[in-house]
Amino acid sequence: MSDRIRGRRKKERARQGMSLRVHPLFFLLGAWFVWRGEAFLFLSVTVVAVIHECGHAFYAARIGCRLNRLLLLPCGALVSGEIGGISLKDEIFLALAGPAVNAACALFFAALWWFFPAAYPYTDTAFYTSACLAAVNLLPAYPLDGGRVLYCLVARRRGEPSARRICLVLSLALAAALSALFFVLLFARGVCNLTALLFALFIVCGSFGGRDCRYERVRFCLLADMKRGLEVRKVALSQDCTVKRAMSFLQRGKYLEAEIFDRQGEFVCLLTQADLCRIFSEADLYRPLGDYLGDAEKL
Repeated sequence: MSDRIRGRRKKERARQGMSLRVHPLFFLLGAWFVWRGEAFLFLSVTVVAVIHECGHAFYAARIGCRLNRLLLLPCGALVSGEIGGISLKDEIFLALAGPAVNAACALFFAALWWFFPAAYPYTDTAFYTSACLAAVNLLPAYPLDGGRVLYCLVARRRGEPSARRICLVLSLALAAALSALFFVLLFARGVCNLTALLFALFIVCGSFGGRDCRYERVRFCLLADMKRGLEVRKVALSQDCTVKRAMSFLQRGKYLEAEIFDRQGEFVCLLTQADLCRIFSEADLYRPLGDYLGDAEKL
């Protein structure tokens, strides 16, 4: 195999996996926390932010999408990809998945104190950062999850142009308030709250980015796993089963085969995982699987 072919395949695998990028200001804020002797707090916030994004990725996988790029920012993290075609309702649940995971983590640490009070000094930072990140992300401003929820709710009633304008106004208003807080604390009390200023910048940049929390469709490549052997998972699906529901049966480490039946319960065809993935890559998530059986048979 030539070096050119190896290089091309390596690039293709890289595009399929998740990539991590770090904004330069992330290191600046980290250095600021280290200088103030709060390196552990900065590390805790970073870990909690990554867990938050994993919550989005978990729900995205449930609807047949996947996290493909993670960007660490000074005051949080952002995920990117492509979610074209999912409903506004699913996008709301996708946005709320992150704060829900943080809230669950906070409750876990609170319960831990109840059963093991001695653990408090070691887990209090994790509790407060998880709870605060869940609460902050519910603020109705971009690129926070609350802004995405507000966008979808307004878009369902008044259309996307109105939703975009309303979210932009609220986001800039919150950024202005945070900037004002920074200068008030700086000149009135001599306190340099750099976090407030960076958070305001984070919101301003996100306000002009649109719905930038994106995911790509899930594609399972099992060739490497097949060398070790894979368990075959079989399911029976009606032609009326939606594409979104069919995608939920995909499971890592198992090869999916779907037996398709019509409305009378008669067997129609067998779709392998390769057939299903070809359908999933182009199909409308909310249409019946039967609408794409003809295309699958041609393939």
